[in-house]
Amino acid sequence: MNEFQRIPPAQAQALRQQGAVVVDIRDPHSYAQGHIAGSHHLDNQSLHDFITQADLDQPLIVACYHGNSSQGAAAYLASQGFSQVYSLDGGFELWRTSYPAETASANQD
Repeated sequence: MNEFQRIPPAQAQALRQQGAVVVDIRDPHSYAQGHIAGSHHLDNQSLHDFITQADLDQPLIVACYHGNSSQGAAAYLASQGFSQVYSLDGGFELWRTSYPAETASANQD
């Protein structure tokens, strides 16, 4: 693929149910306040370890605040060899209104 696709929350939810990995690139405080249940926080410090330990063939969904920053991160991850990379349109803000039961905070993980 070496490119990413932008997808709406409904498609992201379907991919999650099929085993896709979700990474959240927002700041640590925002992630702790609320994130997609089961997602991994990814920042500059954890990026290298994540890439080296990940299954590059497993679908990967990148989430941010509103779906803008995730596009750059998704493009980067695709360039690192991930075969199926998706950027969540609307980001966590749209996700939490679409799937409130599928959100978590730091004390719920």
